[in-house]
Amino acid sequence: MVRAIADTHTVIWYIFADQRLSETARSAIEEIAASGDQIGFSAITLAEIVYLGEKERVYPATLDRPLAAIESEDALLVEIPFDRHVAKALRKVDRQQVPDLPDRIIAATALYLNVPLISRDRKIQLSDVNTIW
Repeated sequence: MVRAIADTHTVIWYIFADQRLSETARSAIEEIAASGDQIGFSAITLAEIVYLGEKERVYPATLDRPLAAIESEDALLVEIPFDRHVAKALRKVDRQQVPDLPDRIIAATALYLNVPLISRDRKIQLSDVNTIW
């Protein structure tokens, strides 16, 4: 069962054990892992990782780790596709509060699944989306 959605930086920072991941976020992820449940991430996250690699904000090979992580049978992380359900939920994410389309899609994914979003993004945190950070 998916118990939370992770934004792009959360996925990267968790997989690479980056200290920028907050203790609250890390604890939430570890609790979900210990329960045997999963953390989802929007398919747009994979595109964002490619884009960040192209802009040299992350290593180009960064994409390899999330791809490997979701392919294991007991994967903690699971990719959630962008589909009509997420598109409908996207209407609930105020563009004035969260102007960046990838962030809106990630937030809408959490809304659609009715789970919190693990995100450091201040705009999302200040929106109506339930966040953990």
